Amino acid sequence: MKNTDRQTYRTKKPNPFLLFLSAIVSMLLAMIKTLMLLGIGTAVAGVMAAYWKLYPIYEDYRKQTENIVAESNLDTFRLQEASYIYDTNGEIIAKLTGDEDSSYLPYEEIPKNAVNAFVAIEDRTFWENPGIDVRGILRVMVDYVRSDGGEMHGASTITQQLARNRFLTREVSMERKLKEMLIALDLTQKYSKEQLMEFYVNDINYANYYYGLEAAAKGYFNKSADQLTLSQTAYLCAIPNRPTYYNPYNHPERAVERRNKILSDMKDMGYITEEEYTQAVAEEMVVERQKVPMHNYETTYAIDCAIRYLMRRDGFEFRYGFRNEDEYKQYDRHYDEVYEQERNALYTGGYSLYTSLDPVKQAALQDAVDSGLTFDTRVADNGIYALQGAATALDNDTHKVVAIVGGRSQEISTYTLNRAFQSFRQPGSSIKPIVVYTPALENGWKSNTTVTDIDVDAAKEPGVSARNLGGGTMPLRSAVERSRNGVAWSIYDNLTPQLGLAYLTQMRFDNIVPQDYYPATALGGFTYGVTTEEMAGAYSALANSGTYREPTCIVKMVNNQGVDIFEEYPALQVYQQTSADMMVDIMKGVVTRGTAASMGWNNRVQAAGKTGTTNGSKDGWFCGITPYYTVTVWVGYDQPKRLSSLYGGTYPAQIWKKAMLSLTEDRADAQFPEAVQDKGYGNGTYLAGYSEDREIADNYTVRDFRSDHEAADHIMKILDGSINGGSSEITGLLNSIISPSVKLRMEDIRRRGYPGKVNYDYNDVPQMPAFTMPDAQQPIVEAAPAANGATGPGAETGQSYTGPAAVGPAAVPVEEPAAPVVVEAPQ
Repeated sequence: MKNTDRQTYRTKKPNPFLLFLSAIVSMLLAMIKTLMLLGIGTAVAGVMAAYWKLYPIYEDYRKQTENIVAESNLDTFRLQEASYIYDTNGEIIAKLTGDEDSSYLPYEEIPKNAVNAFVAIEDRTFWENPGIDVRGILRVMVDYVRSDGGEMHGASTITQQLARNRFLTREVSMERKLKEMLIALDLTQKYSKEQLMEFYVNDINYANYYYGLEAAAKGYFNKSADQLTLSQTAYLCAIPNRPTYYNPYNHPERAVERRNKILSDMKDMGYITEEEYTQAVAEEMVVERQKVPMHNYETTYAIDCAIRYLMRRDGFEFRYGFRNEDEYKQYDRHYDEVYEQERNALYTGGYSLYTSLDPVKQAALQDAVDSGLTFDTRVADNGIYALQGAATALDNDTHKVVAIVGGRSQEISTYTLNRAFQSFRQPGSSIKPIVVYTPALENGWKSNTTVTDIDVDAAKEPGVSARNLGGGTMPLRSAVERSRNGVAWSIYDNLTPQLGLAYLTQMRFDNIVPQDYYPATALGGFTYGVTTEEMAGAYSALANSGTYREPTCIVKMVNNQGVDIFEEYPALQVYQQTSADMMVDIMKGVVTRGTAASMGWNNRVQAAGKTGTTNGSKDGWFCGITPYYTVTVWVGYDQPKRLSSLYGGTYPAQIWKKAMLSLTEDRADAQFPEAVQDKGYGNGTYLAGYSEDREIADNYTVRDFRSDHEAADHIMKILDGSINGGSSEITGLLNSIISPSVKLRMEDIRRRGYPGKVNYDYNDVPQMPAFTMPDAQQPIVEAAPAANGATGPGAETGQSYTGPAAVGPAAVPVEEPAAPVVVEAPQ
């Protein structure tokens, strides 16, 4: 039913200054009255002082906002400018628009039920208020004071929401709230209530790229807005409050719950009868999926980069660590709200988004994923390939994403999940260099420190300390190459999860929650997981000698005034240069002789990386770097299940190889900058003459070296006949039974020479206090606690701490790192 009823309003509208002053005075009087009843006289004086402090602020904001509404007209609310996305060649790859021209509804054509639904659920005093709700504002002010400035939500009238969406940033602050109020007062002066409702209904986001009620009606129910039932109308009116949360495709039950709330409110306000309410609540919602233009993987990523940048520019504070689950959920809700607001701004704001996305590299990465998984063509119930893959390619020089693949190529128009940045999966051992081994190198461990491969199952038992468990020993370098879980668990237990995960929060990993501060994260056991985009940023930091810059594909972002508003993300020195370079040096062994050796990298352009496989072979990863590019690859099922042949060194590594060969085919031979070689064992002592290029035998330890030297020297003297009386029989016998490789080994030991009296301290690695799971009252430290010279985030928390100081991520701005060493190809 169309809305043909027009409201009647007073001919003389009140002065906006007096309205605002009235609101402020009302709030102050209410606060004074409350305080007087409580007998708090001094607080009354404080409130009066606050009033005189607020007035100059009002005057300043008044000057800033008075021209905004004056310069507006009907086209301000009706015309929406499309935004465009460009690839690295300057070619348009996507047009973003709400397509408002074909779906704009004049007030007379907006269903009356829709108007009443929005009034009932969003702004019950809409037809009478001057644009603001004085009681609601008072409630917000009280919450703001109680939360010490932490809460600034709610009490927005329909007119205030319109003001925020059209004229203001999404920053959550008292300043924005005051400007929002002032603009809402002026809008009410200039436009009729019918016009304001018309602007609002056509302006808001109904999720899934539908802007305006008519577009949503056609998209979800395949009918015009005037053909909607009461229940369908209320259902659509439920979405704009939180489009992501109430998305009918992803969370239909939530949308139905809010629909019922709207219908109940409409009944309470007399808009519908009891019978109409009962019938509407009982009506089943059958939502259709219309064929709408779907964006490909590179454009969905570019859109996300742009939205997140707008969020940051407009004051949203991104967080990467939380004290408890409630804090995380509160943040997640606020994130969704602001994200949708900025999405609306992007689609209607006339931006030109220039990116680093390269169509040639994109095609190569997509081909690598597709060809690497052709052996499995089974599809899931939704028609999508069951076995999936995702990959992100990042230029190490520019820190920009040049290609991103969120799944296998498939002709389908109803599925747009980009797994490369939207799917959080368990990373397995690919996380070890980031949270375990590079932090260990920064805290006293060396590439050949003797480490213990403990029994992980035993370490998980209650009351068992990893430090009291024995196991096979080996150099740290070998442990990385062989991906020994017991070694990673043992070192991580010493470092503490707080320190290890501090590196992730510094590198903008989104879903680190309180439950992750547990030793299992050393092996990739996270609550939610990580994305290939996040891993690409972290591995690129290693390739850049510890320098991290948040991944993005944005190069330039020009607004509709022709101004480039994009500012590069700062470069942060997350890892020490020597530690990062040594980690890269160690990971070269993973590619040449470790768990990824089977992929057969040709090494014309030097490579390093780490495999990852989760329990039951449900996720496979390979994260690898060259001096030019970082590529991270994930393979698995959307609904995790076992694939017996899936390991990090199989399909993910082969996909990585094919992609990297394409990316570097026109590049000169190159090597990583030379790492500062350490010969260290334990507390910096070393064995002179030891060659790190020689692979060390499994379980061969430093202690073995001291005792074996004399034995090897003795045996070799027998072999060459220089002792035992020169008995040729004994010498011949030993030579016949000892293999050439063993002889070479002993000769190598003998050749190095006994180092003599050296103050060996083989086990002197940092010993951190045992980790205990933080509870809701114990703040989670985002780095090592401060004591004995410890540095890094969390140093100000003042938690008690004993033992050597652990060094956390520095995260300080740095100059650009040196370029990779380029080797000319032989002629």
